[in-house]
Amino acid sequence: MVQLKFDSGGAHLLGGLNPPQAAAVTHEGGPLLVIAGAGSGKTRVLTRRIAYLISEMGVAPGSILAITFTNKAAAEMKSRVADLVGPVASSMWVSTFHSACVRILRSHGDAIGFNRNFVIYDQGDSEKLVSLITASLGLDSKRFPPKKVAASISAAKAELVSPDELASRAFHILERKVAEVYKLYQARLEAANAMDFDDLISRTNQLFDEAPLVLEYYQRRFIHLLVDEYQDTNHAQNALVVKLGSRSRNVFVVGDSDQSVYGFRGADIRNILEFEKAFDDVAVIKLEQNYRSTQNILAAANAIIGNNSMREPKELWSELGEGEKIRLFVGDDDREEANFIASQIYREKVDSARPFADFAVFYRINSHSRAIEEALIRRGIPYRVVGGTRFYDRREVRDVMAYLRLLVNPNDEIAIRRVVNVPKRGVGEASVAKVVAFAQERRITLFEALAEHGAAGVSGRAGHGVDEFLALYAKLSALLSGSIAPGALIEALLAESGYGEELDTDTSIEGLSRVDNISELVSVASDYETLADFLDATALVAQADQLPGDDVVTLMTIHTAKGLEYPVVFIAALEDGLFPHSRSLYEPKDLEEERRLCYVGVTRAREVLYLTRALMRSQFGEATSAIPSRFLDEIPSELFVDLSERRSFENRREAGYSGSSYSSASGFNRTTMRMYGLDETPKQTDSRSESPRLRPDQLRIGARVVHSSWGEGFVSAMEGSGDKTTVTVRFPGFGQKVLILSLAPLKLA
Repeated sequence: MVQLKFDSGGAHLLGGLNPPQAAAVTHEGGPLLVIAGAGSGKTRVLTRRIAYLISEMGVAPGSILAITFTNKAAAEMKSRVADLVGPVASSMWVSTFHSACVRILRSHGDAIGFNRNFVIYDQGDSEKLVSLITASLGLDSKRFPPKKVAASISAAKAELVSPDELASRAFHILERKVAEVYKLYQARLEAANAMDFDDLISRTNQLFDEAPLVLEYYQRRFIHLLVDEYQDTNHAQNALVVKLGSRSRNVFVVGDSDQSVYGFRGADIRNILEFEKAFDDVAVIKLEQNYRSTQNILAAANAIIGNNSMREPKELWSELGEGEKIRLFVGDDDREEANFIASQIYREKVDSARPFADFAVFYRINSHSRAIEEALIRRGIPYRVVGGTRFYDRREVRDVMAYLRLLVNPNDEIAIRRVVNVPKRGVGEASVAKVVAFAQERRITLFEALAEHGAAGVSGRAGHGVDEFLALYAKLSALLSGSIAPGALIEALLAESGYGEELDTDTSIEGLSRVDNISELVSVASDYETLADFLDATALVAQADQLPGDDVVTLMTIHTAKGLEYPVVFIAALEDGLFPHSRSLYEPKDLEEERRLCYVGVTRAREVLYLTRALMRSQFGEATSAIPSRFLDEIPSELFVDLSERRSFENRREAGYSGSSYSSASGFNRTTMRMYGLDETPKQTDSRSESPRLRPDQLRIGARVVHSSWGEGFVSAMEGSGDKTTVTVRFPGFGQKVLILSLAPLKLA
């Protein structure tokens, strides 16, 4: 590691910088790794560094290549540099990896056999081409979903793995078939003079390997190479950086191994950890002063991330003072957790006159927005879902809801059009148009016309698909006539239609999220006695008007929150299996990425941080005990203030990790909630004070009981004995709940 020197020149560019920031900006040359902690001012350092190169070191702007990860960030960086050094900055290359590679390939693509006017396929184009190839090979679309195969090809390209190399690595027939599709896919792209987004990177690597004079040209042109968010680079992108920078060695990279959370997209944390191996004379500067958060928030973040081994050690600190303690809340269930979040937002809005825009709610999984959205709507709190779609607007949710609407009203033409070919049955738009024309001609409903599809001119595969659809409708109608519960009806729909199987075969991040959303829909449906009640309730939620303007609460996944900040942050559903996600629990590398994700979420908060979880959570309509997230246990208890009413955090921690569930916590004080008019849950009891728990010998099947949150219900089942006795209670309006009798806040009605 080389010795860093502080240059007193360019004082106008060093104003407001702390010593490590100034050292990075004035670095004399050679490879430099800037480890920039969350909120440490890395963008300022990057822009000042570029300006310093131009104005103080005499570097020609055209000799600078700066790489960022979004076009918006690139435009902002170029604008900020121009503000510092003037219009000469316009000749710099400031762009994303993909944009830079397009410029290079447009000029030199013929060296590897591409016409310079090649076209670029987006994700939809790529998946369409893959689907054509899999169909031509006779591959089952359920075993080889085009989206999943396209994702496998993308992952191979990110690792610079060729079709032949992928085939040589294959261990079973599925992998060999994917490699075969990959080879044909590349051949079809080349024949069409086309590249996909991954090709832009991999083909530029190929160009530099096969045309050394082209590589030398760009090495001589770009004397200084700067890369932002280096922890998010994949293998192919890192290879480009090393190739371009190996001649001048003026490679300035900024990143933070603790914020590497895009492993599922191919980002490789090893790139930042092994930068010192790629350039043996690298200098390292750590930016550890945080300008965003209070010290208590940073202490929690440091404690969490300190449990990771794959990182460059650092300790964030702040001059903003200790600030408020982290606010912990444990609700009886996910409904109470969501109500607490909405209530706290409303309360702070009233007490502190904070705008709604000050608040953000983060969750690990998209489906967790549903309960929170409904709680906000009930209180008239405007919100916006960022980086995703509102729960009842998500495609798979709308598909299932259309089926349910159709069962209640077979004349619903919009619902028929939506689901007649979901999942795919070969009933295309042309066939639907024929049936619509037939219905109009005969003056009958679209549903009636489907029954006469042959007369409408729909036969063959499409006709068979219509028959399948009508048979499914008849089967589901029979179940509905038998008074099947809404949650069970959805499960039957998923099984009988094949839609559930179609969702299960997509193991991409998006596919798994869709399965989570359907699970959440089943859970909320299970709270209703009849399908009509469920449809009425969800229609009111889905159509709830949002208040105009930008003063809204922000809801998003933690992945989406990266790079953002808010005065008040809620992180919900902190439970093992949810956050950290169940897919990561048994793989140390994946668990470390989940911990980095938690660190990112915590460090988005500037002033106030809430961490919430529930004792019980519903999944596919089943209420199960939730295990507290291990990340909560990694935060020192002295940093918390527990807003749950009955037990201290220490007692909760002890109970949660001794093999039993946490004891029930009522959460936000009901008296305070009533003071603000926020206690809207029906059938509340008058007191939430601690009282003796019911004993098994006090109950029998059919006994009427009262729960402090869900009101009156009746016992429908009992299992186990002693402290392990569980009771199943049906609460009108809230559905069936499975409770641990020794912990549940129940009393006899």
